[in-house]
Amino acid sequence: MSQHHQLPLRCWAEIDLGALERNLRRIRASLPEHMRYVAVVKADAYGHGLHQVAARLMHAGADLFAVATLSEAAALRELGPGWPILLLSPLVPEEDALILSHDVAVTVSSLDEVSRFSAAAAAAKKAIKVHLKIDTGMGRSGIWHEDAKTVFDAIRESDSLDLVGIYTHYSSSDDDPEFTATQRTRFRAALYQFTDLDLSALLIHAENSAGLETIERAGPFNAVRIGLLQFGVLPHRGSLLADVKPDPVFSFYTRVGLVKILPADTAISYGKTHRLTRNSKVAVLTAGYGDGIPRALSNKGEVLIAGRRCPILGRVTMDQTIVDVTDLPNVSPGDRVTLIGRQESAEIGVAEFSDWDNTIPWETLCSVTKRVPRIYRTALGL
Repeated sequence: MSQHHQLPLRCWAEIDLGALERNLRRIRASLPEHMRYVAVVKADAYGHGLHQVAARLMHAGADLFAVATLSEAAALRELGPGWPILLLSPLVPEEDALILSHDVAVTVSSLDEVSRFSAAAAAAKKAIKVHLKIDTGMGRSGIWHEDAKTVFDAIRESDSLDLVGIYTHYSSSDDDPEFTATQRTRFRAALYQFTDLDLSALLIHAENSAGLETIERAGPFNAVRIGLLQFGVLPHRGSLLADVKPDPVFSFYTRVGLVKILPADTAISYGKTHRLTRNSKVAVLTAGYGDGIPRALSNKGEVLIAGRRCPILGRVTMDQTIVDVTDLPNVSPGDRVTLIGRQESAEIGVAEFSDWDNTIPWETLCSVTKRVPRIYRTALGL
């Protein structure tokens, strides 16, 4: 172990891999038996650590993995051969020749990609696995649903491409069920244009964590893509996933570095955006936006110390954050501070933390910086 890793922790995240495994099992138990589990582990597994998370999901029974980039696929492939990997994002042309060496399935959204991937496969004298993506209203990658048959036909005509899946992506499954239903209808209509295709032989997927509440349990759909929910975060406030009660996987901590008394009317931090209204005791925390506490939490976020909520005072700075601890009887340098997680009977969840930042849990998890060590808890528990 390096000397760096022997230093006391000033700010750290704890990743409960046992909770991750329990969540996968609960999600799978809520699904029809024929549904396959696609574990989405892009962006370093949403900031949790790709290798550690993927290894535990392999152990827990994930069927295949989805990533965003070829470099992520390469890192995932280091864990071992044989696990199916789907690359969700478009490739740049220079990456085409590397598809087969990393043994991944790639997404096809255009006739240009059919041509490029066919050429790369022909040059290597080996077929490339592809998933056809259909744009049903997201407006991002995927062939527009009314034109899907043109790309489908081109894939089928290629001797070098092996069609193994077809999918779409819902843009508003967490807040617009009516539009999601429209997207689902468009996807089904596109699928049924492919009259000479046995859909049961392919991976047909559209639903993600936010779509599980309205998932189609019959028809051609036979896989779900699970990202946020497996990490114990409901995709939107008020989610009513009756069969899935996920456990939090991610928690975020720092420590008290300094405690001091300041007189009333003292201005706090850069810009003097907060002025004390009373004689106050403040704690200076050993973390700031350089670790993942957003500046947007200035003057409105809270932390937990000794099981009590303490408001953030003034602007969050790069390496330090100031909080009001006037009403706490005993606060000392070195005390643990919970930024996200439970402390005694109090809790700050990822969703609440994200609301203070006016963002979404996905961004919050991905924004905890590399400066913050990840500590892994492995016991499965109950």
